[in-house]
Amino acid sequence: MNTDVTTDFGLESIREAYEWTLLTSSSLNGIAQIFFKCENFQKIGVFKIRGVLNAELALPYSERKNGIATNSSGNHALAIAFAAGLFGLMAYIVMPRTAPEIKKTAVAGYGAEIILCEPTLQSREDALREVVERTGAAFIHPYNDYRVIAGQATCALELLEDVPDLDLVMAPVGGGGLLSGTALAVHHISPRTKVIAGEPAGADDAFRSLRAGSLQTNDSTRTIADGLLTSLGDKTFPLIRQYVEEIITVTDEQIIAAMRLIWERMKIIIEPSCAVPFAALLKDKEKFNGKLTGIILTGGNVDLGKLPF
Repeated sequence: MNTDVTTDFGLESIREAYEWTLLTSSSLNGIAQIFFKCENFQKIGVFKIRGVLNAELALPYSERKNGIATNSSGNHALAIAFAAGLFGLMAYIVMPRTAPEIKKTAVAGYGAEIILCEPTLQSREDALREVVERTGAAFIHPYNDYRVIAGQATCALELLEDVPDLDLVMAPVGGGGLLSGTALAVHHISPRTKVIAGEPAGADDAFRSLRAGSLQTNDSTRTIADGLLTSLGDKTFPLIRQYVEEIITVTDEQIIAAMRLIWERMKIIIEPSCAVPFAALLKDKEKFNGKLTGIILTGGNVDLGKLPF
């Protein structure tokens, strides 16, 4: 770790930036014995802060002094904006003009500069390139970055510290930052524990990639789980291929049912993307019967005016 990191930020501040909560539900334990790692209780309501903080801490001051830049319309944008503020840095977030106003407002509320672009991949990449050239800010990728992957791995590390005898750990998969970090942590800390992912059927590139043994992409996506629309990267896929046991796809109807069940039984707010691994468990209950299972609930940033139930 660079010495300037502890000088201008402080290790205690890092600990204070995390919430560490594990919940169980007696009514849901009739399916399997489940431990829910509640990342929806993080200060920005999502696990993304782990990877972003680790990536920023890994940057020498000379590289981060001009701020942090990224292109994201969702939770990674929130994490960048929040973490940059903790370091006293400027954040530059490229967002499509069609991004929900609630997300734009939240990102701006953390002091970030928002650069709007057209809702195309090329437009986002062009806008990001211009921002980096103009500001000298350091780019942090939402998931295809080993520093981010290592940060996300701390979630499973904490889960296994609390429940060391887990048979299974489950997480959702989009770009694969959380899943690859989870799989790495589980492999090195508890090799007997298997990792299973849930993925929306309407954005199933990870399922197809694992089956084909080569990186696949989505020509189009259609799912309520808007946090899982991105495809795997060249850094995340090899780790997932090596260490993930299985990926189970679920429909939007199954995602909504799982989301509602957690709202009703556990009285906590989770977003659709967060419900995907639990939906996978409900889809194939026999597979999980009697298994000590940890499920990572990734986030709770949902527009309460647009609930799917």
